[in-house]
Order: sequence, then structure tokens, then C-alpha cells
Amino acid sequence: MTDHADHATSGVNASTAGATSANTANAASIDTTSGSAADAGAAASPAAGTTPAAPASHAPHEARLAAVLGNLEATGLSQMLVCDPRSIQYLTGFYVEPGERFLGLLAAAGRKPVLVRNELFPLTEGVSCRVLSFKDGEDPLELVAGACDPALPLGCDKNLPARFLIPLMERKAAAGFVLSSQCVDDARALKDADERQRMRAASHTNDAAMARFQELVREGVTEAEVAAQLEGVYRELGAQGHSFAPIVSFGANAANPHHEPDDTPLHAGDAVLFDVGCRQDGYCSDMTRTFFFRSVDERQREVYETVRRANEAACALVAPGVRFCDIDAAARSVIEEAGYGPCFTHRLGHQIGLDVHEPGDVSAAHDAPVQPGMVFSIEPGIYLPGKFGVRIEDLVLVTEDGCEILNAYPHELTVLE
Repeated sequence: MTDHADHATSGVNASTAGATSANTANAASIDTTSGSAADAGAAASPAAGTTPAAPASHAPHEARLAAVLGNLEATGLSQMLVCDPRSIQYLTGFYVEPGERFLGLLAAAGRKPVLVRNELFPLTEGVSCRVLSFKDGEDPLELVAGACDPALPLGCDKNLPARFLIPLMERKAAAGFVLSSQCVDDARALKDADERQRMRAASHTNDAAMARFQELVREGVTEAEVAAQLEGVYRELGAQGHSFAPIVSFGANAANPHHEPDDTPLHAGDAVLFDVGCRQDGYCSDMTRTFFFRSVDERQREVYETVRRANEAACALVAPGVRFCDIDAAARSVIEEAGYGPCFTHRLGHQIGLDVHEPGDVSAAHDAPVQPGMVFSIEPGIYLPGKFGVRIEDLVLVTEDGCEILNAYPHELTVLE
């Protein structure tokens, strides 16, 4: 999937602003089914009365939390407010999209993490944290401020809205506020054994789905008609749905990397591009294949084979210590040498996991080395406006001595009849 990945900015201090606001008259409540208020924070403790969550295996979440806290310590921080729902899922096992309501996890050195959530959102059994709850009309920031240590700076992630951040600053909930998304992003980038297996399974499903998607292609069918049938295939194969809105492009539309399926009908000689992915057991897959319908001309064949070689050259280079920018260059040089350099208009890839696009892209601007456990896309493309486009995308998992290509669907040029 070609899109702009999130780029987390690190170490940016935001000064506290304004006078302390008046305390709300509404007292937030404490969840009585899981969590301990005594653990909530060193600065202030809400009323007691919570009980521990049901016993569960928290080992993966504890290891992930330790990694995040280690990253925080390396930046001089010891507490962080995480508001990205997928990052909260990563650290606790609890996932919900809160909409306009507050959702946050306070992670602090030496203390059990504290989840602050609206009681409308049911808890997952065995959530690996303490839980503080509030009702509509109550002020969740009272709980957050009470759980923070006001004598220490607070790390914040990029998903903390200003409507919550600024009141926390006005209350002086912490000694300062630091953008520290990278502390979670860097941990999430290194998939543990369970995550790696889930990524493999999601990509296996995507491979099986691609074979089914071919069967939907016929003379006169529109992109939108095909796209409308894809989710049903994923669900039949055991996935929970799309990981992103699918791209189905016919003919000249394939020259637009982000084309949205429309009423364009399929004709003989058209390129047929599928950029698709599913979410399975929480984790995302993403793959692109380009076919041709009934016939392929020599220009189409030349472009296709160039893109295929670019994909395979980049995949062959992936190993621990190789820089992201060098992987991008490996694919880009193949396309440039074939004379199509200006027609490769985007970065080579993006990282992926719980989100389909995670920070840390495969581009000329990213000179960090890849590490074991990272999963990212390799998706070179050539786009000829008004004519056609070709993109071939696979996900790769960096191993201790190379990489594992998670997609097994063939690269050979295929003409659909």
C-alpha cells in the first residue's frame, strides 16, 4: 500500500501554558472490576477499592512495556501517556476506538501501567494493567493528573489531542511535556515471536485471497464491483476484514498509485492492479500484484519485468545492519537503469504491524539500519500516466541473518483470460 507513513518527531519539549484551570465538580470513578488505585500514581491516589484483574498470561505485554520504559529512560523520561489505541493494545491487550472520548495509558517506571477509559467500553478479560474508569459527564483528566508525577516531565504520544493536552498543561500535571512517540514506535517495530507468527498468518491469508480475487475479473466488470466483493473473501478465509481500503485499478487508472475504485469497466489489454490487505487476529497484511487481461504488449511486459527485478533486488539485500535507504536504492537503481526512474514516484515501502502503516519508512531519507523483527513492505512501481502502471509488493520480516518474505504469491507475469 503506497501512502505516507507516520514520522514521529522526538525530543520536542512543549512548555506548560496558562494558569491552572479550576477543578471540575465531577469526580471520576474508579473501576471496581480490575486495577488498584494504590498503584495509580505517586503524586495523588484516587479512592481505594479496586481489585486485581483476572489472572492471565501477561508476559508479552510485560516485555513490551519494559522495552518502552527502557526507551523512555534513554531519553531521560520515566513516565509517558500513551493515547494511540493500537499502542494501548500492544501494551495491554485492550483495544477500542474511543472516538471523541478520552482513552489513555500511563506507563511509569516502577509502577503498574494505569489505563484510563470510559466505562462504556467493556474491558478485555485479563487486561494487563490497572484500570480507572469514568462516566460521560465526568472529567477523565482528573484521573490522569492524579496518576502523573507532577515533579517529572511527561512523555506524550502523537495521538494525544490538543483538547486533552492543553488542559493537562494548564493543570501542571507534569513538570513538562515531551513528544515521545518514538519510544513506543521503536518497540513496536521489533516484532516478538507471537507477532511474527500473526504477521505470517495474515500474509498467508492475503496470498489465498489474491488467488480468489483473480476469479472476479471478467470483461466489462467495474473496479467498484470487484472491490465490493473482496471483504467477503477475506472473511471466508478467516480474516476480520480489510486492513485498509482496497485499491483495484484497471488500465490507465493503474498509473495512479492511490486510485480509488470507480465505475471504470475492464477491457482486453488492460492492466489489473490489486493493492490489498486484511486484518487477522489484530495484525495487518498488505500485498500488491499486477495482472493483464487477455493480452499484454511488449511495453507492458518490459515495465512489468523491470518492476519484478526491482522488487527482487531489494528483497535480496534485506539483512540486519543494511540501511533502509540502501534497500530503497537497490530497487530504484534497477528502475533508473531501465530508463523509468522518473516514473517511480514514491518511497519503496513502509513498516507494518498492528497498523498497516507504522513509522519508519523504506526511503532515501531513512538511513537507520534494519533490525531483526522488523516487518516492512517492498513495493516498487512504474507509472505511465494515461497508459498503465505496475506495482509488485511483498512484506519482508528481517531475521537474524537475512529476511523472510511473508508473501508466497508468484511474481511471474500473468495474463488473465
